[in-house]
Amino acid sequence: MSHILLVTSSPRAADSFSTRFATEIAEGIQARSGGPLTVRDLAANPPPHITPAYIQGRITSPEDRTPDQVEAVKIAQEFVDELKAADVVVLGSGMINFGLPSQLKAWFDHVTWPRVTFGYGDTGPKGLLTGKKVYLVTAAGGVFSEGTWAPFDFQTNYLLHLLGFIGLTDVEVVRVEGTVLGPDAVAAAIANAETAIVALLAKAA
Repeated sequence: MSHILLVTSSPRAADSFSTRFATEIAEGIQARSGGPLTVRDLAANPPPHITPAYIQGRITSPEDRTPDQVEAVKIAQEFVDELKAADVVVLGSGMINFGLPSQLKAWFDHVTWPRVTFGYGDTGPKGLLTGKKVYLVTAAGGVFSEGTWAPFDFQTNYLLHLLGFIGLTDVEVVRVEGTVLGPDAVAAAIANAETAIVALLAKAA
């Protein structure tokens, strides 16, 4: 029985392909495993950007934190606890200005926590959130997986780096792209995503 964490971030709400397909994956895995599903909608409830209270609070002993530091660290701890509790993480991200949504970046800024989700050893940084399966759904209006625009994909590659940095290296990627290129392109993007998801859920069963 797997505990699933679904993190969505698109401000497009019901029109979001990243949210739609990430939710489909999470609910499909839940149906097979019977485990609990925790949903973190970062668009509906965006995390604050990190502040000096967070920067100082996370390196200050709990008994010495100011009230502002206590609150800032509490938010980060809640996000980290959700990640630690999950066996499966499903992450949805829709490209905005070539990168990930700012609310998703803020979430990563909270969960990328020295000595909590990553540490440093003799060979450099080491992610501490190991042993989890991740499904990453990225959506984009253009085609960024190949061709002319591939060098400007600052979403998928960056997310893979952030995930790997905190130890989440077992990642399956589903791309939904080309959705501004007309109805045929939209239909093809949806069909390709559905095919990929069916295959992933079959493997997860």
